[in-house]
Amino acid sequence: MNRERGMSSLAMVLLILLLGSLLLNGLNQQRVTHVRRVTTESMSLQQYAAAQSALEWGRVQSWHVTPDLQCLQHRNEPWRACLRILADHRVLLIAGSGEQRLWRGGHIEQNEVVFSVHGWSDFCPLKEALLCELP
Repeated sequence: MNRERGMSSLAMVLLILLLGSLLLNGLNQQRVTHVRRVTTESMSLQQYAAAQSALEWGRVQSWHVTPDLQCLQHRNEPWRACLRILADHRVLLIAGSGEQRLWRGGHIEQNEVVFSVHGWSDFCPLKEALLCELP
């Protein structure tokens, strides 16, 4: 009888170890997923802030009224800003960093580019989505 108790105790210890290792494995997988999610969101926020900076940087640049598409690359940052001149003297400033894009509309007034005071947009304001892409 003593021998049977020892086996059942050993089986119980092994079962507890097995359940504990399964629990730890599950917690580790959750941690890895959470770290990936936080890293992705952090990169996205950094790109979004850089896109906002690119948009503001592009807004204060001296743009010409020709050609229809002009692009400027910031020399110290991975920003890019492009001005697209549309029909009816409208303009669209497209700024981006990484995967993030922001837009700001405006118009041409007395051969000068004037941007809208209403600010920027985080979605393409045109029906033709191709016109909203950075070349």
